[in-house]
Amino acid sequence: MKQIKNRRSSSILLALGMTSILALSACGGETTVGDGAEASSAPATSAAASDAASPDASPAGDFPTPDGGELNLYNWTDYISPELIERFESETGITVILDNFDSNETLLSKLQAGGANYDVIVPSDYMVAQMIELGVLQEVDPAAFPNGQFIKPEFMDVYFDPGRKYSAPYMYGTTGIAIDPTAAGVEVTSWADFFDANSPAAGKIGTLNDQVEVIHAGLWAVGAEPCSTNRDDYIKVEELLAGWKPGVAVINSDGVIGRMASGEQTVHMMWNGAFTRAQADNANLEYVYPSEGITLWSDNFAVPVGAQNIDNAKIFINWMMDPANIGEATNFVGYDNGITGSAEFMSAELGSNPAVNIPDEAKALANPVPGCSLEAIDLYDQVWTNFKK
Repeated sequence: MKQIKNRRSSSILLALGMTSILALSACGGETTVGDGAEASSAPATSAAASDAASPDASPAGDFPTPDGGELNLYNWTDYISPELIERFESETGITVILDNFDSNETLLSKLQAGGANYDVIVPSDYMVAQMIELGVLQEVDPAAFPNGQFIKPEFMDVYFDPGRKYSAPYMYGTTGIAIDPTAAGVEVTSWADFFDANSPAAGKIGTLNDQVEVIHAGLWAVGAEPCSTNRDDYIKVEELLAGWKPGVAVINSDGVIGRMASGEQTVHMMWNGAFTRAQADNANLEYVYPSEGITLWSDNFAVPVGAQNIDNAKIFINWMMDPANIGEATNFVGYDNGITGSAEFMSAELGSNPAVNIPDEAKALANPVPGCSLEAIDLYDQVWTNFKK
Protein backbone atom coordinates (compact mmCIF):
# COMPACT_ATOMS: atom_id res chain seq x y z
CA MET A 1 0.00 0.00 0.00
CA LYS A 2 1.27 3.46 -0.85
CA GLN A 3 2.24 5.78 1.97
CA ILE A 4 0.44 3.91 4.73
CA LYS A 5 1.06 5.70 8.00
CA ASN A 6 0.12 4.96 11.59
CA ARG A 7 -2.10 7.94 12.21
CA ARG A 8 -5.39 8.54 14.00
CA SER A 9 -8.46 9.35 11.94
CA SER A 10 -10.57 12.25 13.07
CA SER A 11 -13.54 9.95 12.63
CA ILE A 12 -14.93 8.42 15.81
CA LEU A 13 -17.05 5.63 14.37
CA LEU A 14 -17.71 3.89 11.07
CA ALA A 15 -20.71 1.61 11.34
CA LEU A 16 -22.71 1.43 8.16
CA GLY A 17 -25.02 -1.45 9.04
CA MET A 18 -28.50 -1.25 10.47
CA THR A 19 -29.74 -3.42 13.32
CA SER A 20 -30.42 -7.07 12.58
CA ILE A 21 -34.12 -6.36 12.96
CA LEU A 22 -33.94 -3.70 10.28
CA ALA A 23 -32.02 -6.06 8.03
CA LEU A 24 -34.75 -8.66 8.40
CA SER A 25 -37.36 -6.05 7.60
CA ALA A 26 -35.57 -4.93 4.45
CA CYS A 27 -34.94 -8.49 3.33
CA GLY A 28 -38.29 -9.97 4.35
CA GLY A 29 -40.77 -11.46 1.95
CA GLU A 30 -43.54 -9.00 2.78
CA THR A 31 -43.14 -5.70 0.97
CA THR A 32 -43.92 -2.44 2.72
CA VAL A 33 -44.90 -0.87 -0.59
CA GLY A 34 -48.62 -0.77 -1.24
CA ASP A 35 -50.60 -1.80 -4.30
CA GLY A 36 -50.97 1.82 -5.43
CA ALA A 37 -54.75 1.78 -5.29
CA GLU A 38 -54.85 4.86 -3.10
CA ALA A 39 -51.65 6.52 -4.26
CA SER A 40 -51.58 9.89 -5.97
CA SER A 41 -48.98 12.46 -6.91
CA ALA A 42 -49.95 14.62 -3.93
CA PRO A 43 -51.94 12.42 -1.55
CA ALA A 44 -54.24 13.84 1.05
CA THR A 45 -53.38 12.86 4.59
CA SER A 46 -55.75 10.41 6.23
CA ALA A 47 -57.83 11.84 9.05
CA ALA A 48 -55.96 9.87 11.71
CA ALA A 49 -52.59 10.77 10.30
CA SER A 50 -53.62 14.39 9.86
CA ASP A 51 -54.67 14.68 13.48
CA ALA A 52 -51.39 13.17 14.62
CA ALA A 53 -49.37 15.22 12.17
CA SER A 54 -50.74 18.56 13.29
CA PRO A 55 -48.16 20.39 15.40
CA ASP A 56 -51.00 21.19 17.85
CA ALA A 57 -51.72 17.50 18.35
CA SER A 58 -49.10 16.86 21.01
CA PRO A 59 -50.79 15.29 24.04
CA ALA A 60 -48.52 17.36 26.23
CA GLY A 61 -49.60 20.50 24.41
CA ASP A 62 -46.03 21.79 24.22
CA PHE A 63 -45.09 20.91 20.65
CA PRO A 64 -44.33 24.08 18.65
CA THR A 65 -46.90 25.50 16.25
CA PRO A 66 -45.97 27.08 12.91
CA ASP A 67 -45.26 30.79 13.12
CA GLY A 68 -43.55 31.52 9.79
CA GLY A 69 -39.85 32.12 9.54
CA GLU A 70 -37.27 29.94 7.80
CA LEU A 71 -35.93 26.42 7.80
CA ASN A 72 -32.41 25.77 6.53
CA LEU A 73 -32.34 22.20 5.17
CA TYR A 74 -29.06 20.48 4.24
CA ASN A 75 -29.91 17.38 2.23
CA TRP A 76 -28.44 14.99 -0.31
CA THR A 77 -28.76 16.23 -3.88
CA ASP A 78 -32.14 15.57 -5.50
CA TYR A 79 -33.39 13.76 -2.41
CA ILE A 80 -36.73 15.44 -1.71
CA SER A 81 -39.60 16.45 -3.97
CA PRO A 82 -39.76 20.19 -4.75
CA GLU A 83 -43.56 19.88 -4.74
CA LEU A 84 -43.43 18.39 -1.25
CA ILE A 85 -41.36 21.31 -0.01
CA GLU A 86 -43.82 23.73 -1.61
CA ARG A 87 -46.71 21.99 0.14
CA PHE A 88 -44.89 22.16 3.48
CA GLU A 89 -44.33 25.87 2.95
CA SER A 90 -47.98 26.39 2.03
CA GLU A 91 -49.30 24.44 5.01
CA THR A 92 -46.95 25.91 7.62
CA GLY A 93 -45.93 29.32 6.32
CA ILE A 94 -42.29 28.33 6.85
CA THR A 95 -39.86 29.11 4.02
CA VAL A 96 -37.42 26.29 3.25
CA ILE A 97 -33.90 27.20 2.15
CA LEU A 98 -32.34 24.05 0.64
CA ASP A 99 -28.63 23.35 0.32
CA ASN A 100 -27.12 20.07 -0.93
CA PHE A 101 -24.18 17.79 -0.18
CA ASP A 102 -22.89 14.67 -1.94
CA SER A 103 -21.37 12.60 0.88
CA ASN A 104 -21.61 12.15 4.64
CA GLU A 105 -18.03 13.31 4.96
CA THR A 106 -18.86 16.56 3.16
CA LEU A 107 -21.77 17.05 5.54
CA LEU A 108 -19.61 16.53 8.61
CA SER A 109 -16.83 18.76 7.32
CA LYS A 110 -19.29 21.57 6.62
CA LEU A 111 -20.69 21.38 10.14
CA GLN A 112 -17.28 21.24 11.75
CA ALA A 113 -16.05 24.18 9.67
CA GLY A 114 -18.91 26.30 11.01
CA GLY A 115 -19.47 27.83 7.60
CA ALA A 116 -23.25 27.60 7.65
CA ASN A 117 -26.12 27.28 10.09
CA TYR A 118 -28.46 24.44 9.20
CA ASP A 119 -31.63 23.52 11.05
CA VAL A 120 -32.19 20.02 9.65
CA ILE A 121 -29.59 17.70 8.14
CA VAL A 122 -29.89 14.21 6.61
CA PRO A 123 -26.97 11.99 7.72
CA SER A 124 -26.76 8.25 7.12
CA ASP A 125 -26.86 5.76 9.96
CA TYR A 126 -23.12 5.49 10.67
CA MET A 127 -22.76 9.26 10.45
CA VAL A 128 -25.53 9.79 13.01
CA ALA A 129 -23.54 7.64 15.44
CA GLN A 130 -20.36 9.54 14.64
CA MET A 131 -22.04 12.92 15.05
CA ILE A 132 -23.50 11.93 18.40
CA GLU A 133 -20.00 10.95 19.57
CA LEU A 134 -18.63 14.25 18.31
CA GLY A 135 -21.36 16.22 20.06
CA VAL A 136 -22.63 17.99 16.94
CA LEU A 137 -26.28 16.82 17.14
CA GLN A 138 -28.97 18.16 19.43
CA GLU A 139 -31.07 15.74 21.47
CA VAL A 140 -34.56 16.78 20.30
CA ASP A 141 -36.26 13.38 20.96
CA PRO A 142 -38.10 12.83 17.65
CA ALA A 143 -39.72 9.66 19.01
CA ALA A 144 -41.74 11.90 21.34
CA PHE A 145 -43.02 14.13 18.52
CA PRO A 146 -46.73 13.71 17.69
CA ASN A 147 -45.86 11.67 14.60
CA GLY A 148 -43.18 9.70 16.41
CA GLN A 149 -45.92 7.13 16.97
CA PHE A 150 -45.61 6.19 13.27
CA ILE A 151 -41.95 5.16 13.40
CA LYS A 152 -41.75 1.49 12.41
CA PRO A 153 -40.78 -0.61 15.43
CA GLU A 154 -37.66 -1.94 13.71
CA PHE A 155 -36.49 1.65 13.19
CA MET A 156 -36.78 2.65 16.86
CA ASP A 157 -33.95 1.01 18.77
CA VAL A 158 -31.38 1.27 16.01
CA TYR A 159 -27.73 0.84 16.91
CA PHE A 160 -26.79 4.36 15.88
CA ASP A 161 -29.49 6.12 17.96
CA PRO A 162 -31.29 3.85 20.48
CA GLY A 163 -34.75 5.19 21.24
CA ARG A 164 -34.47 7.87 18.55
CA LYS A 165 -33.28 10.68 20.81
CA TYR A 166 -31.30 12.47 18.08
CA SER A 167 -32.74 11.37 14.74
CA ALA A 168 -35.90 10.45 12.86
CA PRO A 169 -36.02 7.91 10.01
CA TYR A 170 -36.18 9.10 6.42
CA MET A 171 -35.31 6.57 3.67
CA TYR A 172 -33.42 3.28 3.54
CA GLY A 173 -32.00 1.19 0.74
CA THR A 174 -29.02 -0.57 -0.82
CA THR A 175 -25.94 0.39 -2.84
CA GLY A 176 -25.42 -1.82 -5.89
CA ILE A 177 -24.43 -1.62 -9.53
CA ALA A 178 -26.47 -0.08 -12.34
CA ILE A 179 -25.74 -1.26 -15.85
CA ASP A 180 -27.03 -0.90 -19.38
CA PRO A 181 -25.94 -4.39 -20.49
CA THR A 182 -26.30 -3.77 -24.21
CA ALA A 183 -24.47 -0.45 -24.27
CA ALA A 184 -21.82 -1.57 -21.77
CA GLY A 185 -20.93 -4.66 -23.77
CA VAL A 186 -20.11 -6.61 -20.64
CA GLU A 187 -21.85 -8.76 -18.05
CA VAL A 188 -21.49 -7.56 -14.47
CA THR A 189 -22.59 -9.84 -11.65
CA SER A 190 -20.05 -9.02 -8.94
CA TRP A 191 -17.89 -6.28 -7.46
CA ALA A 192 -14.92 -8.06 -9.04
CA ASP A 193 -16.57 -7.51 -12.44
CA PHE A 194 -17.25 -3.88 -11.59
CA PHE A 195 -13.59 -3.21 -10.70
CA ASP A 196 -12.20 -5.08 -13.72
CA ALA A 197 -9.40 -2.93 -15.14
CA ASN A 198 -9.91 -4.51 -18.56
CA SER A 199 -13.67 -3.97 -18.73
CA PRO A 200 -15.06 -3.19 -22.20
CA ALA A 201 -17.08 -0.46 -20.46
CA ALA A 202 -13.90 1.46 -19.54
CA GLY A 203 -14.39 5.16 -20.17
CA LYS A 204 -18.09 4.93 -19.37
CA ILE A 205 -17.77 3.64 -15.81
CA GLY A 206 -18.78 5.85 -12.90
CA THR A 207 -18.62 5.48 -9.15
CA LEU A 208 -20.03 7.30 -6.17
CA ASN A 209 -17.85 9.80 -4.37
CA ASP A 210 -18.33 7.72 -1.25
CA GLN A 211 -15.32 6.43 0.66
CA VAL A 212 -17.32 3.95 2.73
CA GLU A 213 -19.19 2.34 -0.15
CA VAL A 214 -16.26 2.17 -2.56
CA ILE A 215 -13.89 0.61 -0.03
CA HIS A 216 -16.55 -1.78 1.26
CA ALA A 217 -17.02 -2.94 -2.33
CA GLY A 218 -13.28 -3.12 -2.96
CA LEU A 219 -12.77 -5.32 0.08
CA TRP A 220 -15.52 -7.64 -1.08
CA ALA A 221 -13.95 -7.74 -4.55
CA VAL A 222 -10.59 -8.96 -3.19
CA GLY A 223 -12.19 -11.62 -1.03
CA ALA A 224 -12.08 -9.70 2.26
CA GLU A 225 -14.81 -8.34 4.49
CA PRO A 226 -15.70 -4.70 5.18
CA CYS A 227 -13.94 -3.31 8.25
CA SER A 228 -11.07 -5.77 7.97
CA THR A 229 -8.00 -4.84 9.99
CA ASN A 230 -5.64 -6.91 7.86
CA ARG A 231 -3.37 -4.40 6.15
CA ASP A 232 -2.69 -6.85 3.34
CA ASP A 233 -6.38 -6.61 2.37
CA TYR A 234 -6.00 -2.88 1.87
CA ILE A 235 -2.87 -3.30 -0.19
CA LYS A 236 -4.94 -5.49 -2.51
CA VAL A 237 -7.77 -2.95 -2.61
CA GLU A 238 -5.37 -0.09 -3.34
CA GLU A 239 -3.81 -2.03 -6.18
CA LEU A 240 -7.26 -2.95 -7.50
CA LEU A 241 -8.43 0.66 -7.49
CA ALA A 242 -5.20 1.97 -9.02
CA GLY A 243 -5.54 -0.39 -11.97
CA TRP A 244 -9.23 0.37 -12.39
CA LYS A 245 -9.10 4.17 -12.08
CA PRO A 246 -7.93 4.93 -15.68
CA GLY A 247 -11.21 3.50 -16.97
CA VAL A 248 -13.36 5.50 -14.53
CA ALA A 249 -14.97 8.48 -16.21
CA VAL A 250 -16.40 10.10 -13.11
CA ILE A 251 -16.20 9.87 -9.31
CA ASN A 252 -19.28 11.82 -8.29
CA SER A 253 -22.45 11.13 -6.31
CA ASP A 254 -24.29 14.02 -7.96
CA GLY A 255 -25.92 13.72 -11.37
CA VAL A 256 -25.83 9.91 -11.43
CA ILE A 257 -29.48 9.64 -12.45
CA GLY A 258 -29.01 11.81 -15.53
CA ARG A 259 -25.72 10.22 -16.54
CA MET A 260 -27.14 6.68 -16.48
CA ALA A 261 -30.46 7.67 -18.04
CA SER A 262 -28.73 9.44 -20.94
CA GLY A 263 -26.11 6.74 -21.53
CA GLU A 264 -23.20 9.02 -20.63
CA GLN A 265 -22.21 6.21 -18.29
CA THR A 266 -23.17 2.59 -18.87
CA VAL A 267 -21.95 1.11 -15.56
CA HIS A 268 -22.16 2.94 -12.23
CA MET A 269 -22.14 2.24 -8.52
CA MET A 270 -25.60 3.47 -7.59
CA TRP A 271 -28.12 3.78 -4.78
CA ASN A 272 -31.23 1.74 -5.53
CA GLY A 273 -33.67 4.64 -5.33
CA ALA A 274 -31.62 6.75 -7.72
CA PHE A 275 -31.55 3.71 -10.00
CA THR A 276 -35.35 3.48 -10.13
CA ARG A 277 -35.53 7.08 -11.28
CA ALA A 278 -32.90 6.58 -13.96
CA GLN A 279 -34.64 3.41 -15.11
CA ALA A 280 -37.87 5.36 -15.59
CA ASP A 281 -36.08 7.24 -18.39
CA ASN A 282 -33.98 4.34 -19.67
CA ALA A 283 -35.78 0.99 -19.55
CA ASN A 284 -32.59 -0.85 -20.57
CA LEU A 285 -31.02 -0.32 -17.17
CA GLU A 286 -30.65 -3.22 -14.74
CA TYR A 287 -29.84 -3.23 -11.03
CA VAL A 288 -27.21 -5.78 -10.01
CA TYR A 289 -26.92 -7.34 -6.55
CA PRO A 290 -23.18 -8.18 -6.52
CA SER A 291 -22.51 -11.80 -5.66
CA GLU A 292 -20.04 -10.93 -2.88
CA GLY A 293 -22.55 -8.84 -0.91
CA ILE A 294 -24.35 -5.50 -0.74
CA THR A 295 -24.87 -3.02 2.09
CA LEU A 296 -28.12 -1.93 3.67
CA TRP A 297 -28.21 1.66 4.93
CA SER A 298 -30.64 4.28 6.22
CA ASP A 299 -30.79 8.08 6.06
CA ASN A 300 -32.21 10.19 8.87
CA PHE A 301 -33.34 13.67 9.84
CA ALA A 302 -31.39 15.35 12.65
CA VAL A 303 -30.90 18.80 14.15
CA PRO A 304 -27.28 20.01 14.45
CA VAL A 305 -25.89 22.00 17.30
CA GLY A 306 -26.08 25.67 16.33
CA ALA A 307 -29.45 25.43 14.58
CA GLN A 308 -31.15 28.83 14.64
CA ASN A 309 -34.71 27.66 14.00
CA ILE A 310 -35.17 24.70 16.32
CA ASP A 311 -38.97 24.95 16.53
CA ASN A 312 -39.23 24.97 12.73
CA ALA A 313 -36.86 22.03 12.59
CA LYS A 314 -39.13 20.05 14.90
CA ILE A 315 -42.19 21.03 12.87
CA PHE A 316 -40.53 19.92 9.63
CA ILE A 317 -39.34 16.57 10.99
CA ASN A 318 -42.75 15.88 12.51
CA TRP A 319 -44.48 16.84 9.25
CA MET A 320 -42.21 14.50 7.30
CA MET A 321 -43.12 11.61 9.63
CA ASP A 322 -46.76 11.91 8.57
CA PRO A 323 -47.46 8.72 6.56
CA ALA A 324 -48.93 10.60 3.60
CA ASN A 325 -46.06 13.05 3.39
CA ILE A 326 -43.30 10.44 3.66
CA GLY A 327 -45.22 8.26 1.20
CA GLU A 328 -45.14 11.10 -1.31
CA ALA A 329 -41.42 11.52 -0.63
CA THR A 330 -40.89 7.82 -1.36
CA ASN A 331 -42.69 8.14 -4.69
CA PHE A 332 -40.26 10.87 -5.69
CA VAL A 333 -36.94 9.41 -4.49
CA GLY A 334 -37.67 5.72 -5.12
CA TYR A 335 -36.62 4.40 -1.68
CA ASP A 336 -38.73 2.84 1.04
CA ASN A 337 -39.04 4.67 4.36
CA GLY A 338 -39.22 4.03 8.09
CA ILE A 339 -42.80 5.18 8.73
CA THR A 340 -45.76 2.90 9.44
CA GLY A 341 -48.87 3.55 7.32
CA SER A 342 -47.01 5.12 4.41
CA ALA A 343 -47.48 2.10 2.14
CA GLU A 344 -50.99 3.10 1.10
CA PHE A 345 -49.61 6.32 -0.36
CA MET A 346 -46.84 4.67 -2.42
CA SER A 347 -46.98 3.85 -6.12
CA ALA A 348 -47.51 0.34 -7.46
CA GLU A 349 -44.37 0.59 -9.62
CA LEU A 350 -42.12 0.73 -6.57
CA GLY A 351 -43.77 -2.34 -5.09
CA SER A 352 -42.94 -4.46 -8.13
CA ASN A 353 -39.42 -3.13 -8.79
CA PRO A 354 -36.70 -5.62 -7.72
CA ALA A 355 -34.33 -2.74 -7.10
CA VAL A 356 -36.61 -1.55 -4.29
CA ASN A 357 -37.86 -4.88 -2.97
CA ILE A 358 -35.01 -7.37 -2.89
CA PRO A 359 -35.69 -10.56 -4.87
CA ASP A 360 -35.67 -13.84 -2.95
CA GLU A 361 -32.47 -14.99 -4.62
CA ALA A 362 -30.63 -11.83 -3.52
CA LYS A 363 -31.87 -11.54 0.06
CA ALA A 364 -28.89 -13.34 1.54
CA LEU A 365 -26.57 -10.81 -0.15
CA ALA A 366 -28.05 -7.73 1.52
CA ASN A 367 -26.83 -7.38 5.08
CA PRO A 368 -25.79 -4.74 7.58
CA VAL A 369 -22.07 -4.06 7.86
CA PRO A 370 -20.60 -4.09 11.38
CA GLY A 371 -18.93 -1.05 12.85
CA CYS A 372 -15.30 -0.51 11.94
CA SER A 373 -12.51 -0.09 14.46
CA LEU A 374 -10.38 3.03 14.44
CA GLU A 375 -7.59 0.94 12.93
CA ALA A 376 -9.85 0.04 10.01
CA ILE A 377 -11.03 3.64 9.66
CA ASP A 378 -7.42 4.77 9.27
CA LEU A 379 -6.91 2.21 6.51
CA TYR A 380 -10.11 3.29 4.73
CA ASP A 381 -8.98 6.92 4.88
CA GLN A 382 -5.56 6.17 3.47
CA VAL A 383 -6.76 4.00 0.61
CA TRP A 384 -9.37 6.60 -0.33
CA THR A 385 -6.88 9.46 -0.22
CA ASN A 386 -4.53 7.60 -2.53
CA PHE A 387 -7.38 6.67 -4.89
CA LYS A 388 -8.55 10.28 -5.18
CA LYS A 389 -5.07 11.73 -5.87
